Amino acid sequence: MEEGEACPMPRNASGGERDAMGRMLSGRVIAVVGLSDDPGRTSHHVGEYLQGVGYRILPVNPNCKEALGEKCVGSLAELKERPDVVLVFRRSEYTPEIAEQAVAAGAKGLWLQVGVHHPEAKRIAEDAGLDYIEDRCMMVEHVKRKK
Repeated sequence: MEEGEACPMPRNASGGERDAMGRMLSGRVIAVVGLSDDPGRTSHHVGEYLQGVGYRILPVNPNCKEALGEKCVGSLAELKERPDVVLVFRRSEYTPEIAEQAVAAGAKGLWLQVGVHHPEAKRIAEDAGLDYIEDRCMMVEHVKRKK
């Protein structure tokens, strides 16, 4: 990803990926793990876009009090409502634990942002019946489907 580029152009999705993305994009509540309160961060830009097109954003970041006008929680376990999708802006090594938390939170899908991927996170999510996407930008995929 080039500097300043929030989300690069995606590669073509397989049929299973397209279906999973479609189901997740049809959800309404997105818990964004790693959402920053800094407008210069990619997580803020993507979260702001998703909020602007009608998704309810639940910020998950123990280092923020508030992001995008919503109170931040420190972990998925602290959420007061069930997210449809957990969107992850954390380094890949943290994703297996996040996948376990997404399952426990009752999410229907786990979406790892561009550059984030982990075989164990994928296994945990898929074994629990969650849709799973990795290394893709949710904002870019949403924009592509609007056209």
